[in-house]
Amino acid sequence: MDLYGRDLITTQEWSFDELMAVLDLAAKMKRERFSDRWTSILKNKTFIMFFYNPSVRTRLSFEAAATELGGHAQFMTPSAGRFKTEKKAGETIEDAAKVMARYAAGIGIRILEDKVPYYGAGDEMLREFAKWADVPIINMADDKFHPCQGLADIMGWAEWYGEGPGRPDYDALRGKKFVLTWATGALARSWCSVQEALLIASRFGMHVTLAYPEGYDLDPQVIEWTQQNCAEHGTEFEVVHDPNEGYEGAHIVYARNWMSPNAYRDGVFHKEEEIQKALQYPEWTLTAEKMARTDNAIFTHPMPVDRGNEVTDEVASGPRSAIYDIAENRLHVQKAIMALTMGNL
Repeated sequence: MDLYGRDLITTQEWSFDELMAVLDLAAKMKRERFSDRWTSILKNKTFIMFFYNPSVRTRLSFEAAATELGGHAQFMTPSAGRFKTEKKAGETIEDAAKVMARYAAGIGIRILEDKVPYYGAGDEMLREFAKWADVPIINMADDKFHPCQGLADIMGWAEWYGEGPGRPDYDALRGKKFVLTWATGALARSWCSVQEALLIASRFGMHVTLAYPEGYDLDPQVIEWTQQNCAEHGTEFEVVHDPNEGYEGAHIVYARNWMSPNAYRDGVFHKEEEIQKALQYPEWTLTAEKMARTDNAIFTHPMPVDRGNEVTDEVASGPRSAIYDIAENRLHVQKAIMALTMGNL
């Protein structure tokens, strides 16, 4: 599978075989971590990490991935340069992308809800970088998609229903029921992780239930893609608006807060308003009582978890919580992505 030079903006734009090439390599790298097979793949190569938004897992996992492949991850923020915006003069994306591509083997970009004037602006920026850079652009989370998280999710779920760490069984996920439920919370989160979860679950043949209060609809294009993916596999896609519905027979439950479509007005992200609105729905917290109605489901979340709002500690720290396994898998899928798109593999 030749993926050298490919951009990764969302998993939906890669074929199933291409996704499996990443996942198969990630599992090998997890089983054989620090093997000499992997330690020179990015030898003398630099990966630029361009962060508009901070992150614990994303920065640490990408830096560790570059190191374990023999390369170097270089961190930068917009304040390190003079970039053009609607309100001030500066360097264009065309110029920045072309210059950065001369220095590095790949570029990762992270830009989320509070750094953009409207939904989709972050994703548009990544695609503009991809237009001008002749090295891979890796989406480290934008306001629409989070492909690295989606791949870590599916790998983790397949490990839980497979033979354990580093030994996922993706066939075992086919026909399983995946529940994505909105949850109350105090962070006003973007849609990227939950939308990627819908796409990846439906691509791998799972039944999908989406639960949220009225007024918290996700991107219509993502919903359409999810419906199409389910139709191709002959699986069901349903939407419910009751906090206690949809859990029966579930195998994987993903509970996370996300902002409403009304979060942006007049080029401004109304974060505090979104938080106050979300906190009015305490009945949407995931509890052990709700999990008891599932088919012994695992709990999944991209982290950081808003404990006490999105989910109770009893569930988040319980024996069926997959959150730490999935967080670890960010490292391994990112190593595989970097190796295949910019390495000497």
